[in-house]
Amino acid sequence: MDIQTLEHAHTAQTYARFPTALVRGEGVYAWDEQGKPYLDFTSGIGVNSLGWCDAQWCAAVSAQAAQLQHTSNLYYTRPAAELAQTLAEKSGLSAVFFGNSGAEANECAIKTARKYSRDRYGAHRHTILTLDQSFHGRTVTTLSATAQAQYHQHFFPFTEGFDSVPANDIAALQARLAQGGVCALMLEIVQGEGGLNLLDGAYLAEAQRLCREHDVLLLIDEVQTGIGRTGQMFAFQHFDLSPDIITLAKGLGGGLPIGAAVFGARCRDTLGRGDHGSTFGGNPVCCAGANAVLARLDAAFLAEVRRKGEALQAALRGLPNVRAVSGLGLMVGAELADGIAAGEVAEAARQRGLLLLTAKHKLRFLPPLIISEQEINEGVAILREVLADLHRA
Repeated sequence: MDIQTLEHAHTAQTYARFPTALVRGEGVYAWDEQGKPYLDFTSGIGVNSLGWCDAQWCAAVSAQAAQLQHTSNLYYTRPAAELAQTLAEKSGLSAVFFGNSGAEANECAIKTARKYSRDRYGAHRHTILTLDQSFHGRTVTTLSATAQAQYHQHFFPFTEGFDSVPANDIAALQARLAQGGVCALMLEIVQGEGGLNLLDGAYLAEAQRLCREHDVLLLIDEVQTGIGRTGQMFAFQHFDLSPDIITLAKGLGGGLPIGAAVFGARCRDTLGRGDHGSTFGGNPVCCAGANAVLARLDAAFLAEVRRKGEALQAALRGLPNVRAVSGLGLMVGAELADGIAAGEVAEAARQRGLLLLTAKHKLRFLPPLIISEQEINEGVAILREVLADLHRA
């Protein structure tokens, strides 16, 4: 039985998959059951930060799996302790909680913000403020934080205590904070699922100032933007920001499931023993993979990500039927001309051997951070053919 038939027979049909079963990967290429190669501009939605089956990453993961695969959080392990140290040093923050995903990292951040405020101000100051078009996860609580109406269906009642304001609108943020009851502002520097929307630097600076003025924690969701994706280790480092909590996942493990909430000095001790937990959090194999990823992301590597991101944006701007390009580093979106559906373009590209993502009406590009400029040009050339065919049609 082929993979797709087997999957349809026994797997919950919650995903709109492309009709491709991948069986092998190396670098920026993956191959399907029939041996057809695909140039990957998706990284497994930003997860395979070092591409497919990087040799150093594989060696670190394999060695750890053969030594100690899991302990639970009843015991200490070196991979988790070293990863926490590295994340604290590279972020300028203080302490780390490990989970398994971005949604779990955001749940932890939400709980921390509410406890921080309750410890100081008592009850009824528990609202988490997010931005319109945000995306923070698929649990009931992180869906409640996600300010997109399309996700708010089927699963009522949602968790109370969330509100949203328009992005890049300081007046709206100021007015909502003045109403009171807010314990945290949670935002993404680049809104990924919301359509590759980049927040303005002046807005971010004023938002941080307002948070300090109101003793509201600044939570930055770096699940998709973190770990070198934007050309800095974390997207907030492009700006003069000092967040109270950042959340991480996707590219951190290089292909293995891991999430992290990293706390600044103000709230590093907010959660005490028994306040939160995760059986698989800090898994030594996942942490070994993450340590291998972070070891590669030095200043020269990150500078290359920025350079390649600029090259990708420049190449995309020259394509037919591309109306606008946005993004930061190797997190890029291309807005298409009216009447052209991003999903149809992604499917046509897949048929030609190029894997793409979408975000609302835009094409989304999250290639492996190790991609070369030549490979970028190869992918853009395939996309040019697809868009030219649509233009002629």
